[in-house]
Amino acid sequence: MKITVLDGFLVNPGDISWEPIAGQGEFVLYEATEPDEVIAHIGNAEAVFVNRCTIGAAAMDACPDLRFINTFATGFNMIDIAAAKERGITVCNVPAYSTHAVAQMAAALLLQIACNTALFDHYVKTCGWVETADRALTAIPHMELAGKTIGIIGLGDIGGNMARIAQALGMQVLAYRRHPDAALENEHLHFVSLEELYARSDVISIHCPLNDESRGMIGEAAIARMRDGAILINTARGAILDDAAVVRALNSGKLYAVGADVFAPEPCGEDHPLATHPRCVATPHVGWAPRETRERVIRYCAENLAAWRAGKPQNRVV
Repeated sequence: MKITVLDGFLVNPGDISWEPIAGQGEFVLYEATEPDEVIAHIGNAEAVFVNRCTIGAAAMDACPDLRFINTFATGFNMIDIAAAKERGITVCNVPAYSTHAVAQMAAALLLQIACNTALFDHYVKTCGWVETADRALTAIPHMELAGKTIGIIGLGDIGGNMARIAQALGMQVLAYRRHPDAALENEHLHFVSLEELYARSDVISIHCPLNDESRGMIGEAAIARMRDGAILINTARGAILDDAAVVRALNSGKLYAVGADVFAPEPCGEDHPLATHPRCVATPHVGWAPRETRERVIRYCAENLAAWRAGKPQNRVV
């Protein structure tokens, strides 16, 4: 069996082993694949692993040996799922591999906005700390999160971890998801409607998947319902935000700050209006990428491949 990785560099730039996957067949690794290279790189492979490269119906038709596609991620929006289903191609993902890492990044973005540690560090290293009565230092804003309310959109594994972190910081949690679970509620966490979450939250952290319903959901109408000076955190998918609306809200002061690890498009380039905004703490979609997390995703992908080869596919999308 021929196994091809289309864009393996981000998952493994060379510091960990491909053996759990490579040991199961003839292994071909591409560090990256451009859109016009997808068909040639898939070729006669039966099993393909993909991170962010798009696989559409045309590629599936041009590569008739393709029977299995696995994402190095929980999301699978880079694959034409309907086309795969029509052609009998199994698509699998990797749920919950980065639960702790992405929640950790969301918390880090929030804490940077609240504490301004990077700016304090820069000040000490460039100006020194030579006197206690320093007006430049007292002009750097920072805030206490205890007692504030965080709204979490998408209380799945990652959102649930973010809720626990927020509660440990002394925050009240409002949560929204399609199917609320009353068993998860406590005196510090309550499920509410999306409208109520917007209206009552000091911080909004996004942890829902990108789909037709969520694409562009944080736009003019949603922002208008939010509290003045709200903080927005996005570690889900960049396209959930209407960037133009978010930038206008930052410029007007409606939003105090944004922390984002994801953008649309990716990479976002040198002049992305949100990523380069002075009140946006931006990271280049690295929340999922600690070494421990990448080792885990390769191991889980290998388990998916072995299960499919045994005729018992797991973590199946279609």
